[in-house]
Amino acid sequence: MPAPHIVSLVHALSLILLGSYGYYTSDNPSMTALIPVIFGVILIVCNRGVKNQNKAIAHIAVLLTLLIVISLFMPLRSSIGRGDTGAVVRVSVMLITGVIAMVSFIQSFRAARKAK
Repeated sequence: MPAPHIVSLVHALSLILLGSYGYYTSDNPSMTALIPVIFGVILIVCNRGVKNQNKAIAHIAVLLTLLIVISLFMPLRSSIGRGDTGAVVRVSVMLITGVIAMVSFIQSFRAARKAK
C-alpha cells in the first residue's frame, strides 16, 4: 500500500474536488455540502506533518479521517433514498478513499510499533 501521506492526500483531494463539484452542480446548494471541502483542506494542511512522520499530526489526520468516514454514511443513505446516482457515486468515492486512508494509517502505525 502507498505511504499514508500519499493516500491521505488523495483522500483530501477527493473531498475537496467532489465536495465542490456537488455543491456547485446542485440545484439548491446547501452550505453543509462544503463540509467535506473544509475537512479536505485541513487534511492537506496536515499532510506535511504526516509525511515527516510527526506522530501528533498523524493522529490528528487519522481522527479527522475516521470522523469523515463515519459522517459520510448519512449523506450516502440519503442520496440512495433520493435515487441520486451522481451523489451516490461522489459520496461513495469519498467514503472509499477515506477507508483506504484509514487502513494505510493503521498499517503504518503497526509497522512503527514493530520497528521499536
